[in-house]
Amino acid sequence: MDLPAARTTRNTRPGHGHRLRVAAGAVTAAAALLGALVAAPPATAAPDAAAAGGTVPLAGTGARLGADGRTAAVYDYEAAIKESVWVETGDLDGDGEGERIAVDVIRPAELDGVERVPVIMDASPYYSCCGRGNESEKKTYDANGTIESFPLWYDNWFVPRGYAVVQVDMAGTGRSTGCVDQGGRSDVLSVKAAVDWLNGNATASFADGAPADADWTTGATGMIGKSYDGTLANGVAALGTEGLETIVPIGAISSWYDYDRWQGLPFSYGYPSYLSAYVAGGRQQDVDCSAQLERMRVDAADETGEHTAFWDERDYREGTLGDASKVRASALIMHGLQDTNVDTQNFSRWWEALGEHGVERKMFLTRLGHVDPFDSDRAEWVGTLHRWFDHELYGVDNGITEEPAVRAEIAPGQVVRSETWPVTDRVAKLRPGADGTLAPGARGKKGEAAWTNDPNGRLAQMLGSGATDSRLLFTTGRLTDDLRLSGPASLTTKVTTDAPTGQMAVALVDYGPARRVSASGDGARTVTTESCWGASSAVDDACYRDVERRIEQSDLQVLGRGWARLAGGGKHALTVELQTNDVLVPEGHQLGLVVTSYDGGTVRVDGAASAYRIDLAATTLNLPVRGPMRSFAPGRSLVPEAVGAAAVPSDGRKIPLS
Repeated sequence: MDLPAARTTRNTRPGHGHRLRVAAGAVTAAAALLGALVAAPPATAAPDAAAAGGTVPLAGTGARLGADGRTAAVYDYEAAIKESVWVETGDLDGDGEGERIAVDVIRPAELDGVERVPVIMDASPYYSCCGRGNESEKKTYDANGTIESFPLWYDNWFVPRGYAVVQVDMAGTGRSTGCVDQGGRSDVLSVKAAVDWLNGNATASFADGAPADADWTTGATGMIGKSYDGTLANGVAALGTEGLETIVPIGAISSWYDYDRWQGLPFSYGYPSYLSAYVAGGRQQDVDCSAQLERMRVDAADETGEHTAFWDERDYREGTLGDASKVRASALIMHGLQDTNVDTQNFSRWWEALGEHGVERKMFLTRLGHVDPFDSDRAEWVGTLHRWFDHELYGVDNGITEEPAVRAEIAPGQVVRSETWPVTDRVAKLRPGADGTLAPGARGKKGEAAWTNDPNGRLAQMLGSGATDSRLLFTTGRLTDDLRLSGPASLTTKVTTDAPTGQMAVALVDYGPARRVSASGDGARTVTTESCWGASSAVDDACYRDVERRIEQSDLQVLGRGWARLAGGGKHALTVELQTNDVLVPEGHQLGLVVTSYDGGTVRVDGAASAYRIDLAATTLNLPVRGPMRSFAPGRSLVPEAVGAAAVPSDGRKIPLS
């Protein structure tokens, strides 16, 4: 059979350039002929789809649809074609030589030379240094240097269903040349080169130097990945890259400033150069990147915390390298609402920016930390992702974009769906009082409240009712109704300090006994059982350890934290934005506001016992809420006298991003 016609040209509006639309009616009719819809697989098993005899062809493609309207597993995973190529791109590390980016491919053998297939790509810096997934899988190669086994489950599930899976070693890592520059030009352009090759806009070669043509693909690519991997997807999309049809960023960064800093305060010193050197571990190319690492150390401006040109380049929402206005790919955004590694404003601000530019979007939020939903919500996530890629890359009109756009877990196991996000009625304003109360009101009462900085302070020490002069604690009465907080809260205030360089830390707390997803271990626990998703081979099985939520009884939960640098002594008027959340606060609980200076969450810029005070009349806690908040009932305080360190999420920015 002749190959299909040449690839189509991408539309200028988001999406749809390479996708071949299949009418919903045709799919529905086919499904009706085949029988009742197939239910989602149970969490303990994922049986293979029907054989080709129980499927119907997807017009104009090599894929076949099962009775559930999804692409069916009809191709032999064991026999799949595996290839390793190197894509050529320009000089990205300043040594005057172009880079060679290592790209590993697996695709259905039965469709080679018969039909072109779309691509699911996971580009990563972690394939050699650290591994991917909950089990830290690494790539393996045969004696000839050709890819043998692929980390993660994407190849096991999607290759039998008519997709190619491509894994890219970001520049400076694995088998690629170049240097890592923590989300900057080298990182992003090296991965873009791989997408360009798949779309016919770049060249590549095999290990022996023979040309490698991507004439087996439609040129339609979907990028996916957790953490740094998903961040690369955001960055490549922000370039307006041709052929990139959709992205699925999981716990990903949309602005590296928002990952490394918070309103002028770094979370740790020297992190960009540290992380860049860390992920280069295990690389096979001997390249001296010391000059680049030193330049990053200087340009990051740790000493001032300023948003310099260094950070502008690494801002995918409105930066100098790429921005949200250029995004042409659709987006399925996934994030944990208790993620303290990649803070939650990374997803909420990205969601907002994409919406402002008319990008097709969908969102999947869990009540967990930095956890892949394949681990925590396996059956639901595989089904959602399968339908999303079918729609975005194969053009199957399966109705997924007509369903509610957002799925959010606002309490353990309590999932709500909505067309828009955040889901709020209004911004409620609470005013702190000199007596420690926190109440609704049009204006605050006159007066000041003061504290003394503790250079060794930790937030956990400040959450209890025990006497301390190192923080302020304000609490509401008991909530008379359930209250949903959806979006970023903030504190507007005027603060005065005698510190030459001061700092401020704010925390919003839910006080009251409840069973909650734990603040430790990202709220997840790996168990001894495993489940299999997709096809296995002699060198690559599709079975992974199961993960469950770590749900514990607790007296409180930190709902959001925020920080700010105070440049110079005297009075400062500012608004401190807190981490984004979407959470249900139960009836009978109390809300608490903690205000302090150093709390262990950022670097310490005030190392003295400096005096601080806020103007109560000028201080407002702004809460994006849904639900009644008419009044608070009186009652015994729910604030425990002392709080253990486990009640506070770990400060994940001081560990490698993974």
